[in-house]
Amino acid sequence: MILASLLFAFLAAALHVYIFTMESLTWTRPATWKRFGLASQADAETTRPLAYNQGFYNLFLAIGAFIGVGCVALAAAGSAQSVVGWTLILSCCGSMLLAAVVLALSGKKYLRAAATQGATPLLAVVLALLAVAF
Repeated sequence: MILASLLFAFLAAALHVYIFTMESLTWTRPATWKRFGLASQADAETTRPLAYNQGFYNLFLAIGAFIGVGCVALAAAGSAQSVVGWTLILSCCGSMLLAAVVLALSGKKYLRAAATQGATPLLAVVLALLAVAF
């Protein structure tokens, strides 16, 4: 279960780096803003500062999850480094999961995006809890 949790945490982090790229680097490209349901280039320009900021939130969560995966993977079980790693995984992936819940509660049109955003952190958190508990 440890390996599976680490894998899903890594995948969640990688997805959030991709989301960062779209929100903070390519937001005003038509392929990106259309993916997020914006109606026009003008809307993309108007929302650009908000998306830019949100993208960095996603990046910071991803970095925390990556560091957590590295700490657990390189640490002896039960060591302080392992505890730090699990703490980072649970807090970063838990935040990703909660953000997906908020997105899902924002409206039916966001359910697919929320499921995509929340599936890997959900699996990472559940498997991490099982791995730590048993």
